[in-house]
Amino acid sequence: MPAKGKYFFNENDDCRISDPLYEKYLYTSQQHPLLLLLLFIAIIFWTTLIIIFFVTNEAHDHLAFIIAVCAALVIFAVMYLLLCIESLFRRWLTLFGVMIWICFLIVGYVSLFEKKNYQLWEQVPFFLFIIFTVYTMLPFGMRGAVIISVLSALSHIIVLSIVVSMTSQENKESILFQLLANAVIFLCGNLMGAFHKRQMQVASWDLYRYTLKCIQVRMKLKIEKRQQENLLLSILPAHISMEMKLAIIERLKETNDNRQTHDNNFHSLYVKRHQNVSILYADIVGFTRLASDCSPKELVVMLNELFGKFDQIAKENECMRIKILGDCYYCVSGLPVSLPVHARNCVKMGLDMCEAIKQVREATGVDINMRVGIHSGNVLCGVIGLRKWQYDVWSHDVSLANRMESAGVPGRVHITEATLNHLGKAYEVEEGNGHLRDPYLESMNIKTYLVVDPRSKQCISNNHLPKTRVNDGLKMRASVRMTRYLESWGAARPFAHLNHRESVSSDSSSSQGRRRKEIPLCSTGRQRTSDRNSSQKGRIEEDIYDEMMSTIEGLSSNNPWCGKSDDFWGFSLIFAERSLEKEYRTIPILKLKSYFACASVVFLCIFLIQIFIMPKTAKLGISFGIVAVIIVLILFVCFAEKFMKCCPEQWPCLRHLCAISEKVETMPLLRLPLAVITIGALLIIAIFNLTTEKNKPANFTGSNDLSPTTDPFGNTTQSCIEATYYTYCCILGFIACSVFLQMSFELKVLLLSIAVTVYLIIFNTLQNGNSKIHVNSTRLFIKERTHMTNLYLILFYITLILLAKQIDYYCRLDCLWKNKFKKEHEQFETMENVNRLLLENVLPAHVAAYFIGEKRNEDWYHQSYDCVCVMFASVPDFKVFYTECDVNKEGLECLRLLNEIIADFDELLLKPKFSGVEKIKTIGSTYMAAAGLSVTPGQENNQDKERQHAHIGIMVEYGIALMSKLDGINRHSFNNFRLRIGINHGPVIAGVIGARKPQYDIWGNTVNVASRMESTGELGKIQVTEETSKILQELGYSCECRGLINVKGKGELRTYFVCTETAKFQGVGLN
Repeated sequence: MPAKGKYFFNENDDCRISDPLYEKYLYTSQQHPLLLLLLFIAIIFWTTLIIIFFVTNEAHDHLAFIIAVCAALVIFAVMYLLLCIESLFRRWLTLFGVMIWICFLIVGYVSLFEKKNYQLWEQVPFFLFIIFTVYTMLPFGMRGAVIISVLSALSHIIVLSIVVSMTSQENKESILFQLLANAVIFLCGNLMGAFHKRQMQVASWDLYRYTLKCIQVRMKLKIEKRQQENLLLSILPAHISMEMKLAIIERLKETNDNRQTHDNNFHSLYVKRHQNVSILYADIVGFTRLASDCSPKELVVMLNELFGKFDQIAKENECMRIKILGDCYYCVSGLPVSLPVHARNCVKMGLDMCEAIKQVREATGVDINMRVGIHSGNVLCGVIGLRKWQYDVWSHDVSLANRMESAGVPGRVHITEATLNHLGKAYEVEEGNGHLRDPYLESMNIKTYLVVDPRSKQCISNNHLPKTRVNDGLKMRASVRMTRYLESWGAARPFAHLNHRESVSSDSSSSQGRRRKEIPLCSTGRQRTSDRNSSQKGRIEEDIYDEMMSTIEGLSSNNPWCGKSDDFWGFSLIFAERSLEKEYRTIPILKLKSYFACASVVFLCIFLIQIFIMPKTAKLGISFGIVAVIIVLILFVCFAEKFMKCCPEQWPCLRHLCAISEKVETMPLLRLPLAVITIGALLIIAIFNLTTEKNKPANFTGSNDLSPTTDPFGNTTQSCIEATYYTYCCILGFIACSVFLQMSFELKVLLLSIAVTVYLIIFNTLQNGNSKIHVNSTRLFIKERTHMTNLYLILFYITLILLAKQIDYYCRLDCLWKNKFKKEHEQFETMENVNRLLLENVLPAHVAAYFIGEKRNEDWYHQSYDCVCVMFASVPDFKVFYTECDVNKEGLECLRLLNEIIADFDELLLKPKFSGVEKIKTIGSTYMAAAGLSVTPGQENNQDKERQHAHIGIMVEYGIALMSKLDGINRHSFNNFRLRIGINHGPVIAGVIGARKPQYDIWGNTVNVASRMESTGELGKIQVTEETSKILQELGYSCECRGLINVKGKGELRTYFVCTETAKFQGVGLN
């Protein structure tokens, strides 16, 4: 049976092909859209600045800045064009990232050094923007992003500290505090940016891995479908296989839903009537004697090679092989599509079969021949029963064709007059005299003929040709000579099309058509198999690569800005499927606790900035103390299980906190309020102390300070510096909101929108009274300081909103692909279950594992058993019951009843008691089963005799159960059918034969005698041989001696009837 998920990929296989794929995926899903966003934001920001300069008549004061910005805009426009040339841009991706970073730095330093009056707090937001976007939007790895961001921060701090210390009149303490505040801002930007990048790297790899895994499962699903179709077509013709396949899937759904009720009282019947067909029966004369001298492998090889040749002949002559019964082969021409030359096809096939056997006889010296019988008429064809499906045909014409074979002449094709009428004058015929060899033909007044092979006329002229020399091999056994000769035919192995894990784009039959003519068994097979498997695996990986590339290209068209996707509703990115949207809203956020930890770091940075810059008032300490308590409590709730390890166990409150802590990541009603409180507290504390000092005069020196030190900045610039750093704290509050990556996008938009609106109102209303002082006292990049405050707040607001939108898209894409992966995996498992049921309907489980297991084998399957119990159970009265008339739809309704009988017999095999019984096949109204085939060969001798023979008693119990089941059917159908059962035990040979329609079967004297026990038995009784009766009596069963009976091919045998009235009580110990 196929092992789940172990078809052709191991867990590490994707790593070997992931590097170029992941680079492409990362570029398409993140780097390309984020670079476009960054360029768009930069262009809008700088264009807005230039417009402000011209509107306020300050353009002549900022010529250097305008020139630098225009140059940067030209470079960015060129990059837009290069973005369209994907291969070129991807090749120089890092170089373009460095160029963008350099452009940002140049513009930043030009704005710093455009005037000679330098200030330490100038352009800090712009450099913070550079640092944060290097991590989040530029295509650098973590190491490169850290280096570039640290260089950006250090360059601002070092350059300005040197320039300001040389030119400014401020005291060293004020310079130090501002430098420390700037360092804290840049440190916070680096930490949050690095956290953001790390989380996005993990999320990107996780999404890529699931995408690749989803595609792998999709590929596996396609191959499973191909294998399922091949497997089904190896059992059934295409015209009936799809109906059966749907029935299997429906059965699986019923099993999964625990529904055992059926809509009607009958099992499904898959039988159709076809008219004007020809039926051919062929039997190998002398094969039984030859098979008795064969080893198990030789027998299986001979049967496969012979019937493989016959299958090839059938295909050439447009005939469909129906079934193999021992050494009997029968087929039909005119199915499923009617053919006007069906009789000619069958006769040509029969002649070709006789010629093939003639060549074997002449080449090996083995005395075998072919006897062929053909009749033309109508058939009912299809499948009956629930297990071990085998396509079969039924009708009086089929029975007549079988009689034609048994009454035929070895080496000749025996046909009826009906077939001759369809032949016209295509072949010469001579009198067949079949009525002299079969009483049924005589009673039915059937006139028969023997077809003259046109090739027989050429034999006279070819007598002078040298005969094939066989004298050199006559010393070998006949079976060895046969096997060696037949190997040269090179018949395909059973299930060869399933063992080859072909690419979904390749033809499944191509591997079967290239077999060489002479194939010595076990010669270089493993090497060729290994090479073939490796090449097939390479083709599959190529298919996956191509599928992944097309999926990646589809990501560019399904980006969150185009609003065109079957999975999302426009720009909102809400899932079109409501259940998936609900699942996304409630999905656990595994990294949620780290978000709160980052928020606490931002809070600490805001606290340090305000400690360094603001007056150290009691209100400042109290406000930060309250927020600190809130954040510590939230952290305590999030990391309660960590504290539990460090604290004594006698604290019961910690246990409750631990229970709450475990739900923080999984319960939206808990995590959302905590996130809102944390983000809201940070956004409020960032500006809270500015609003409480709005009525203080500009020359306030902090007489109520916590420390008695005087204002180090000077009264004229203090309010300007404080307001500026309050702006920076607000920006850090924005960044704190953005680190909650997987939180609801709508929530982040709401919080950021409220915050930016409140900030803009506060800064534009509270600072108007001091604006003139600021302009006159210090040099500003823009004279109206509120303009720069507004610009930077809006810059970070827009940047973080767009970034949150892109992250929301990643998260939704991750959820979407995981959902698709889950659904396709379920389909994959369903397909595996369908294949498993199909296999169980062809082979026993242990045999199926030989062909389609994880350690599948391409050699012939053959096995010998020392002790197997074989049963034949027939309903002889059904032949009388079966009639073909308009009332019963030409026999179709009769077959419906037979289908109910066989299906009920099959259902008994589901009982644990009969788990060791294996259905072999049905032959008309005869049911064949065996017990003891699941025992590993060679281990029978290791079991005690009672255990070794227990399956014989189980088979008797199964026979009795069949009788009881048939009695129930009789009561409902008002019939009086009775079973005739024959049982025998002994050594058998098991194997799988046939490549086009693989069939599991057993052979040996034990099987032949069991068949004779049934055919010579009596209705309502179980007949067994003397050896079997002795074992049954040892097991506690009563047997009645019948006496000596004449058995065809065996002479007189003493047989016994099992006393079924008391057997049910005797066999209780066998359960």
